[in-house]
Formats: sequence, C-alpha cells, structure tokens
Amino acid sequence: MTHTYQITGMTCGGCQRKVQDLLYQVAGVNKIDINLANGEATIEMAHHISTRSFQDALRAYPKYQLSEKIAPTPVAFEEPADERKPWGETYKPILLIFFYITTISFIAAASGDNFSLRYFMRIFMAGFFIVFSFFKLLNLDGFADSYAMYDIVAKKFREWGYIYAFVELGLGLSYAANFQPVIINYITLPVMAISIIGVLQSVLNKRKIKCACLGAVFNLPMSTITIIEDAIMIGMSISMIFIMK
Repeated sequence: MTHTYQITGMTCGGCQRKVQDLLYQVAGVNKIDINLANGEATIEMAHHISTRSFQDALRAYPKYQLSEKIAPTPVAFEEPADERKPWGETYKPILLIFFYITTISFIAAASGDNFSLRYFMRIFMAGFFIVFSFFKLLNLDGFADSYAMYDIVAKKFREWGYIYAFVELGLGLSYAANFQPVIINYITLPVMAISIIGVLQSVLNKRKIKCACLGAVFNLPMSTITIIEDAIMIGMSISMIFIMK
C-alpha cells in the first residue's frame, strides 16, 4: 500500500533526512521516498497507517507539516480473477457474526413460555451494535479513514467516524440494558438511515471500496450485503417503535 503526502518546511537535504528518519519511526513503514523540490513524500506501508500517525511523528518539529496530497486510496480488496474468492468465503466473517447473534437472540426470546419477537429484536440489536463497535474500536483510525470514503457525514466531518464507533457501542449497551427503549429506537432510526445513504450511493455507483462495517480488521468489499445489514437495523427499530406504542 502506497500513499503520497505533501510536506512543507523542508529547505535542505538535512531537513529531508530528518523528516525521513522521523517518519521511519512509525510502525509499519516499509519505504519512504522524499522529493525535496516538490515537498512530497511517497510512503510504502505494510498496512494502513493513518495520516495522524505521521503527523504525530513530526510533532516535535512543528516547522514540518504533513498533509494528504490525495485522498487515501481505499484498501484494495479485489484479487486476480483466477484467485477471487467465492461469495460465501468473502463474506464469511459477517455471515458468521449474523448467525451467532441471530441464534443467541432466538434462544433468549424462546426461553420463556412464549416466543417474544420484541425481546428477540432487542437482543439482536444489542448484539449487533456491540459486536460491530468492537471491531471498529480495534483500529479506530483505520475505521475512520475507511468510513470517510463513503459516509455522507464523515466525508465532510471526519471526526464523525470516531464518534460513530462509540455511538454504536452506546446503542448496543442501551439495548442490552433495555434503557429508555423508545428514545433509543428513535435515535437508532436516523443514525442508520444516514449511514445507509452513503452505502447506497457507493453500491449503485459501483464504487469498488472497502466496507467499514467491521472496521479495518476484515477486508470486505462494499456490496448489497452492507445495504441489507443497515436495512435490517432500520426495519427493526421501526418495528419496535410500533410494538411499544
């Protein structure tokens, strides 16, 4: 993976070597090529590294300012045609997660005298948000960068990617504790509705980018399964609002 950055403040070969040494201290950097005349640094990395990590590496020398020259290229998920995985293998992580959450929710809802659809949906939504927020929080910077590639809010306000992961965690814990269920469902509805807009735009425009639903841990392409995932949560929140009336 290679990204190009603009670096200001370098005036000589000594500056160039200093910046290069500082950037090499960031874990995951394989190779750095600096063009002093153009003030550009092309960095080859073993895995995704956020722009903020490079900026932090230069923080002790404020005259050197690093910024993205171009938007980060989404993490490639496509493989050569002869090595491309089957659909089930590609989405195995998310399918397994849905299977486990659905199974646990069904068992919990059927543990009483009668099956409770409302209880099933509440446990499902709690599990969904908690598990998905867990994967996002494993690499919050990576998730924020991926999310900013398609989410309509994160595109304009990158910090929303950081906030969104904690919003999901908060919703999950609230569903698990059955805390203010009416209010929580009314919050879930617009949050997921806004989220699905960017997903729909990307899928309909056939943009080949990485889905950030499981953070930066799994390399899953954006597809209709992402739309279904968000649509399920929207449908459940609407259903629970009507059930509780």
